[in-house]
This record gives sequence, structure tokens and C-alpha cells, in this order.
Amino acid sequence: MQEHYIKNIEIKNFKCFENFKAEGFGRVNLIAGKNNVGKTAFMEACYLIQNNPEINLKLKHITRMRYMADILEDLFKEIGKKFINNFIEEKSNTHNNYQITSNIEDSKVNILFKSSNKSTKKNYNEYYGEIIDNELEDKLDDYIKEFDSNITKFRMKESQPFCQKNGKFYNINEFGDGLGKFISLILLVLSSKDNILLIDEIDNGIHYTNLDKLWEIILKISKEQNVQVFATTHSKECIESYARVAKRLEDEEITMTTLARNPKGELKALVWNKRQFFSEIEQNHEVRGW
Repeated sequence: MQEHYIKNIEIKNFKCFENFKAEGFGRVNLIAGKNNVGKTAFMEACYLIQNNPEINLKLKHITRMRYMADILEDLFKEIGKKFINNFIEEKSNTHNNYQITSNIEDSKVNILFKSSNKSTKKNYNEYYGEIIDNELEDKLDDYIKEFDSNITKFRMKESQPFCQKNGKFYNINEFGDGLGKFISLILLVLSSKDNILLIDEIDNGIHYTNLDKLWEIILKISKEQNVQVFATTHSKECIESYARVAKRLEDEEITMTTLARNPKGELKALVWNKRQFFSEIEQNHEVRGW
């Protein structure tokens, strides 16, 4: 387990979390739970571990968080890059009477919170620039071909995303939303080397028949690039695909977390390691919350 990975987290008085603890996270972590149980709030808490007071100060004035991922992305672009080498400290990050702590200590790492709800030209430009800088174009093309063998290359031309098919480049919009979403996710993980990546609603826009391809590539890239991934879903198909692919790849560093309320109404987390998770799936137990 890498030192910069979040292994545990404690959240107090933050949104729906009063006194919350979770531990045992791995390299790739899928978070499930009923609608409005707190999956996105959990991701926000993970993001705030960065101890960036300017971002936290702005968040105090945001009352509606429906589009939190997009807001955080804009804030990160506006002021977050000035803190790109900030140390994350183990001490509490207390702002506006909430407290978030984790195991991370003295680690130079970015925690990136991205919405997977839509693929935008801004996303492609931002991520592809990092791919170019790190000479990962060929690797990117190889992963895209795993998704669709007819696509041989992805390139940005005049800030527009294009895919090559049968020797000719076409705007990505001509291929439908599914391919665009998939490429956006590949770009995102591939460009996040040595960082922590938070992806809300990872399966949004991906047809269930392509989920195995998605998880195989995410598990492979996250291992190659040393990226810790936290992703949310409420899809049974997405969870089953995650288990199926992780088992086939014999990935030892995955976890499954269910957020649910106990009889007292307190929000709790049940974190399953690989063995426990596979057992729950094989017995057809409900892991999406209750």
C-alpha cells in the first residue's frame, strides 16, 4: 500500500456526517449507497483532506451542492494550482465547526475531484495536455483500442477531440456519448499519476455491456500510474462488473464500501476487502445499501 493512499478517514459534523469513521481502503475503492445517503458528501470530505483553506473558505458559502463536482473543478482551476505541492497533514482540518482527519502524513499529493457526468472540451484539453507532457499518447491509443478496436488514435485538433477510424479522423461527437465518456475517464486516470482521484457516478453514460472494459482499464491504469481511485455508484451492474473484473485480474488492492444508516439513524460505512466483497457478491447479498 502506497504511503500517499488514504487508508482511513474520520469525519465529524460535516454535512450528513456527525461522527463517522471508515478504514481499510485500497488502491481502487467503489462506494455505494442509496440515493441521498451521502456518497457525494463523502467524496467532498476526502477532497478537503488537502487542507487548502482558501477552497474550504469558499465552500462554506455554498449551500446547494447538486453540482459540487463542477464547482470544485472550477475552484481547483482558479486557485488550487497555486497549492499543487501542498503537504497534507494528519492533523484535523477544522473549518466552520467540521473536522476531517486521515492517515495521510507529510505526503506531496493532489486529490482531484472530478465529475464523470459529462465530457467537455475543457476536460479533453486539460487531461490531454498532461498526456502529451508525459509522452503517453501511444498508451492512451492502446487503451482506447481495447474499448473499440475500430478506433486507432485519439488526438486534439484546434482544441477539438477527434478519433481516427479507417485512416480518417472524425470529431468525437460523431461516435456517440458512450465513447466520449469512456475516453474522458481514460484521460482522467492516465493523467493522474501518483495522485488520488475521486470520481462521482463513474458509470454514468456507460452502457452496462461496456462496464467490464471500463473496470479493466481503470484497474490496469491505476496500478501502472500509482493512482488511488475512489468512485461512487448506485448501479448493481456496475458493482457486479467491478467484482468480476477484479477477480479475473487477481487485483489484491480493491475494496467495496457501502454507506448506510444504522437503526439509530447514524450514517456508517461497511468496508469490504477483496475476499469479503467477492463472498458477498457470490452469495447475491445486497451491497448497495439498505
